Amino acid sequence: MMKALFRLTAWTLAIALVVLPVAAVLNGWIGGERWPMRHLRVSGEFHLVTDQQVRDTVLPNVGKGYFAVNLEQVRKNIAGLPWVKQVDVRKRWPDRLEVTVTEYKPLARWGEKKLLAENGEIFAIPKNATFKLPLFEGQEANASEMMSFYSYAKPLFLTMGLQVQSIRMSARGSWSLTLSDGLEIEVGRGEPQQRLARFARLMPQIKNDEPNRQLQRADLRYTNGFALSWKQAQGKSEVANNLQQGST
Repeated sequence: MMKALFRLTAWTLAIALVVLPVAAVLNGWIGGERWPMRHLRVSGEFHLVTDQQVRDTVLPNVGKGYFAVNLEQVRKNIAGLPWVKQVDVRKRWPDRLEVTVTEYKPLARWGEKKLLAENGEIFAIPKNATFKLPLFEGQEANASEMMSFYSYAKPLFLTMGLQVQSIRMSARGSWSLTLSDGLEIEVGRGEPQQRLARFARLMPQIKNDEPNRQLQRADLRYTNGFALSWKQAQGKSEVANNLQQGST
């Protein structure tokens, strides 16, 4: 009995002598000076996140040496920075930590509290963020379709020096948009791209025919043309009596 107890105690001490030093190194209790983390490599295409932000976030996690660096904790800390979409963290023996950061690339505002990234992902607006982006309003399930429509609509008005300022898609699939000069365009549902392209082709001619009036609204939901509203000098609107023909 005593011999068995003695052997058990001996084995326990032997295991402790092996395990405790390892645990001490892994937890940074010892070995930090012998195996320090000397180098940090940060890579990524930075536009909204800075290299210095990443370094300042990593620094508190590497002071206890190579073996004590908790990669998952480092990853979580960096992922908490504004605009960070994805983080990859790796250790390279003997003294290097490599961090790769992927940013969100915002394409548009999604309502008042979110942003739409170029990959179609919708995420919360980071605190204190300032930007000038078009406004998208619609259902999240239609985000990809709205991105495609925006990509189609945007170049149609660039030659006139105009930007698409906002784009909306109703629950029934009806499209409307606003340009940077304040023009509201009601596109409708059926063949929206063709309707919009036809209007964009005729828009310079329409403005040339009415050089002293500002176009305020265009309703394209007609088979053979569209209705126009003009902004008067005193701030009132005048609706065109006749449909402008949409054919060339």
